[in-house]
Amino acid sequence: MAEGENEVRWDGLCSRDSTTRETALENIRQIILRKTEYLRSVKETPFRSSDGLSNAVSLDGLNKLLAHLLMLSKRCPFKDVREKSELILKSVQELGIRIPRPLGHGPSRFIPEKEILQAAARHQCSYLVNLHVNDFLHVGGDPKWLNGLENAPQKLQNLGELNKLLAHRPWLITKEHIEQLLKAEEHSWSLAELVHAVVLLTHYHSLASFTFGCGITPEIHCDGGHTFRPPSVSNYCICDITNGNHSVEENQVNSAGNVSVSDSFFEVEALMEKMRQLQECRDEEEASQEEMASRFEIEKRESMFVFSSDDEEVTPARDVSRHFEDTSYGYKDFSRHGMHVPTFRVQDYCWEDHGYSLVNRLYPDVGQLIDEKFHIAYNLTYNTMAMHKDVDTSMLRRAIWNYIHCMFGIRYDDYDYGEINQLLDRSFKVYIKTIVCTPEKVTKRMYDSFWRQFKHSEKVHVNLLLIEARMQAELLYALRAITRYMT
Repeated sequence: MAEGENEVRWDGLCSRDSTTRETALENIRQIILRKTEYLRSVKETPFRSSDGLSNAVSLDGLNKLLAHLLMLSKRCPFKDVREKSELILKSVQELGIRIPRPLGHGPSRFIPEKEILQAAARHQCSYLVNLHVNDFLHVGGDPKWLNGLENAPQKLQNLGELNKLLAHRPWLITKEHIEQLLKAEEHSWSLAELVHAVVLLTHYHSLASFTFGCGITPEIHCDGGHTFRPPSVSNYCICDITNGNHSVEENQVNSAGNVSVSDSFFEVEALMEKMRQLQECRDEEEASQEEMASRFEIEKRESMFVFSSDDEEVTPARDVSRHFEDTSYGYKDFSRHGMHVPTFRVQDYCWEDHGYSLVNRLYPDVGQLIDEKFHIAYNLTYNTMAMHKDVDTSMLRRAIWNYIHCMFGIRYDDYDYGEINQLLDRSFKVYIKTIVCTPEKVTKRMYDSFWRQFKHSEKVHVNLLLIEARMQAELLYALRAITRYMT
């Protein structure tokens, strides 16, 4: 087959003109049927070892086209494209070629589809990696760069060490790391470029946390979003199949265990009572600065021992790991092996007084946008807690934000860290630490095990709070190092 005749063009499907879409769909149909007929003919001819690789490549190419059609049949906003894509898939199936089917139900593995309103590489987040690979190619990026970090320009490769530290151990970033990037001869970064890069890196690290924290499923046409294996009947009751009840997830026992409604109800009541008591204690007495500092050190030390029972190493897939170096490098607690990292005092360097102005000076207007993003996430509330309304949740939101910063060694002198143990139970701490430090390890069991009476929308609010607190922590360490280099 001539390669030019089999070049699939998808851009015509984006047109608002129905005739243009119809023409594009017909061209796609003809190309796919030609490829299908070719593979059928290959099956019917005697096998020759010299043809093996070529045929495998042809099948892989067809499978990618079929996966793209599957996505269009489910997600395209144009009804004619959805219907025609489904018809093409059926015609291929009738010719004896196996077609793909979606693996997931809706956009999240954690949140039931019926409850959802119609509306990055260091962490092995294939969803974000695939999304940006497609965008990179769409705007004319060099495909060779995607074969591995070593194929990217040296200037970008030099960011690898900073990216690694930002994602996993930002407290190790020093002004020497900044100097190495700014004085790399012809591969040097300017200060403005470096701040721009740091903002992008921290933003996508936090996005990876949100993606994993909400259990976002891969896009249908990407790896992990579909399968060519036929559905297995072993997991279904035959009566479910005949009744069309194919959703296994909805019938499974809650992965957090058999927890009664009354138990989880009392958990909410107990949390509300603790908030009331803490507010009364605030009004009656205030701890000394020495006591506040001691409570911070205790909380920071205890955070090192918060880990999940199913905390296992995650081996990154090849299509993700090629985009970064040193795949074994990950999060490590501060004081492992006797290493001590000085506490980062917000009173000495904070976002509001230092980071914001530095970003705005070197990356105009972006400091303002980031600041608004932080404030929106921090102040976001429906004033609800599960079934309760008109609740002031500021104490709880501050405890979550400050606990995340505490894990990064960041201390607020005016905050009593004794409140954290009162408001955040162990299961919640496990979830927070996993999402913020090793999001690729989060599981549905972790998601289900905290705040069991709270709505999914409230848990998504928590995730927004977590990712913004994480982004700010990374930015503080990087911007402080840049400031120290400048002075």
